[in-house]
Amino acid sequence: MAKIQVFCENIDQYVVVDGGETLAAIAARIGLDFNPICALVNNKNEGLHYPVYAPKRVKFLSRESSNGTRVYVRSLCMMLYCALRRLYPEAVLKIEHTIGGGHFCRVSGVDVTDDFLRKVMAEMTELQIADLPFQMNEKPTAEVITDFERQGLRDKVLLLRTVHELYTKFYTIDGIADSYYGCLAPSTGAIDSFDLIKYEDGFILMSSRKEPIEQRKMFDAFTDYVKFNRVVGVSNVGEMNRTVRSGDARMLINVAEALQNNRIARIADEITRRYEEGGARIVLVAGPSSSGKTTFTKRLSIQLMTNLLEPQMISLDDYFVNREQTPLDEHGDYDYESLYALDLAAFERDLQALLDGEEVELPYYNFERGCREYRGNKIRLQGRSILLIEGIHGLNPELAARIEARMKFKVYVSALTTLSIDNHNWVPTTDNRLLRRIIRDNAYRGVDATKTIRRWPSVRRGEEKWIFPFQENADAMFNSSLLFELGVLKERGEKLLKQVPQDCPEYAEAYRLRKFLSYFLPIDEHFIPSTSLIREFIGGSSFNY
Repeated sequence: MAKIQVFCENIDQYVVVDGGETLAAIAARIGLDFNPICALVNNKNEGLHYPVYAPKRVKFLSRESSNGTRVYVRSLCMMLYCALRRLYPEAVLKIEHTIGGGHFCRVSGVDVTDDFLRKVMAEMTELQIADLPFQMNEKPTAEVITDFERQGLRDKVLLLRTVHELYTKFYTIDGIADSYYGCLAPSTGAIDSFDLIKYEDGFILMSSRKEPIEQRKMFDAFTDYVKFNRVVGVSNVGEMNRTVRSGDARMLINVAEALQNNRIARIADEITRRYEEGGARIVLVAGPSSSGKTTFTKRLSIQLMTNLLEPQMISLDDYFVNREQTPLDEHGDYDYESLYALDLAAFERDLQALLDGEEVELPYYNFERGCREYRGNKIRLQGRSILLIEGIHGLNPELAARIEARMKFKVYVSALTTLSIDNHNWVPTTDNRLLRRIIRDNAYRGVDATKTIRRWPSVRRGEEKWIFPFQENADAMFNSSLLFELGVLKERGEKLLKQVPQDCPEYAEAYRLRKFLSYFLPIDEHFIPSTSLIREFIGGSSFNY
């Protein structure tokens, strides 16, 4: 075989390999100080079965890396499906969404009991001990459809029939086939930490032996929308594409928008009830980046006005400290996600003055200059006034800690995506939000997709530290995702992601998101009403931002 030079980033030198040698063989030969689970090849994530036939740039990844974690979880999901298929061939597995640090699963055709989970866990453990390969295959799509029909994977069949790809990649374990939209581990032996925890009418698949975090309110919010998806008959991308192709996308948009209006009205009614009882003078709206907090707050304001309240709004962003006073993260960069990037003393002082009936001049944060300014914007709470405060830290107990609890009503807003690619592949809420942010950053801030993707890990670390631990403090949760939105974001997102150069590290994430969007048929954004929350990201909103 011809000799090929491969540059390995892990050891910062070239390695001479035989043509056709796999990444797994190369990793074994160079002697890494960790066990890789996948690798970046020319900044594209590949499984270790990948054969090298030409010069490449390779970086082997551990399971702790972001790409490695995805590979581990996908592989674990296939082990779960394989175990169920062996034990209960007629059962249908659906992995619905993340919850509690794991993934919530339902199984139809069998009762999910403790005994059931013990048997499945034992079967998965046997698969792990057997160290069976995740065999990657590629066949004409028509043949894959036949194989999937034989196994009862109707959701995957529908998706394949709507995307019209000539060939399809899939994996097998011991003759059981499944498809995942990204590479898997080399073998089941690499998946050595997992657990199944009974939860409600299903169970949580954990990729470790840790106890799941209790997120009852989050689970209820997800479940509410999963039920809605079933009612409208759109629970996965295949069903969505079928709806678009049939010309019914406009009706789906109208129904999804009506559902959001209904949920906002419910929250407004609960706030009003508490207001009439002498509480809820302040509404704190919080949520992670690109969750749609601003539009939600504006729409909630309108709904509260219909309940004869007089909303006045404050943005927490206007209370940022001057830039040179901003705390630094572990990399020495400004940590804008930190609670202490806000002037908490000034905020609490103004808030108490407003509750005491005083007139307060609100600050304006000049992001270009990095400092607070005062421009004569004065407000006073009077009559039936209610204060709406929007910002990522609204649920943090340190914010407005001295204000009596009954005077505060807290709302958590996030894009809790309940649409699945298929029954074994969910749509991560973080992917939905990242696509929103890429499109908005480019349209309104002149920032390209490369920079947004580069910044995203820092944003996510801030969310994990400053937002997610407090989400269960909310009095109400609002799901800002719209069932149809990824079809609307598709063409804008693909255009921006294609501009990410292959020779930069961000290309791997851009390529993954492009692959993800490729499964959706586009939806005409002209069907979207001007008050829609998605207009905050694509433009054309009737609200001012």
